[in-house]
Amino acid sequence: MRSLLASLRVVAPGVVFLVALALVAHGVAGVVGTSPLLVAVALGALVGNAVGLPARVEKGTALHSRFLDAGIVLLGANVVVSELLDAGAVVVGLVAGVVLLGLPLGEVLGRRLGLDATPASLLAAGASVCGVSAATTIAGVLDARAEDLTPIVAAILVFDAVTLAAFPVLGGLLDLSAQQFGVWAGLSMFSTGPVTAAGFAYDPVAGRWATVTKLARNAFLGVVALVYVVRVTRRTEAGTERSRLAHLRAGIPPFILGFLVLATAASAGVLGPDLVALADRGSTALFTLAFVGLGLDIRLAAMRRVGLSPLVALFGHLLVVSAVTLAAVLAFLP
Repeated sequence: MRSLLASLRVVAPGVVFLVALALVAHGVAGVVGTSPLLVAVALGALVGNAVGLPARVEKGTALHSRFLDAGIVLLGANVVVSELLDAGAVVVGLVAGVVLLGLPLGEVLGRRLGLDATPASLLAAGASVCGVSAATTIAGVLDARAEDLTPIVAAILVFDAVTLAAFPVLGGLLDLSAQQFGVWAGLSMFSTGPVTAAGFAYDPVAGRWATVTKLARNAFLGVVALVYVVRVTRRTEAGTERSRLAHLRAGIPPFILGFLVLATAASAGVLGPDLVALADRGSTALFTLAFVGLGLDIRLAAMRRVGLSPLVALFGHLLVVSAVTLAAVLAFLP
């Protein structure tokens, strides 16, 4: 109990800070008539770059990724499984195509632009599956050095910020339906948080489709990790091998399973309308906290320090994948 209370005291200032910024974001969004989630990201980025974070709040604000996971689980209560099944074959096929196309594309672009084999693999996995999470997982599989992983993570974070701002604008210019935009964002953008934020900034229905599509991509992380385990031809001591297999077992995040369980329960009528409404409010609150934290992680100074090779490779990957998936989405979805 004492250790729990001590942990709570450490994270409490940061969580309170997130809550305060989230409340401000909701107030500003109400005045200007836009999505509070989009305002939350912008406000977090403004505070993080203009003021900076006191050291005592950093551990609490770092929990924003956990709030995102919990919000995704609760979002399952507002997803109709029958709708997923109707478009399921198309979405899963497109997701599989993105992974199959994206991995070799990322490897080739990375190597052509001067990256060594390991950072090129990290870039390919991050761009094709789930951003920083995939790059970090594959770094464990490949026993990558910190200097291999750091520039790739930084470059992905740059594009997370850029695509979060650009995709809703592009969707409006292209006059995409909510479902089309959500699936397109889920197929093309890199990390789960920005995908969800961009989807909900466009439309609540787009937000749900973006999240579902991105979760389907995330589920391929275990398969991609297995590919890289197989590619590692040199076997060292058993401890190293156990470490690689541990990263493989962690390939499918638990929140995906929680989302599916709640979606199935809601669609089967197990959850009453009051519980579904409560889950909807809870997911919105958690997403707001998560997106404030996401904004706080956007650092302009760090963006300026990223080398050109990872940025150019990721831009080429994004350009090809987003163009191909846009054509597919327009052809197969209403």
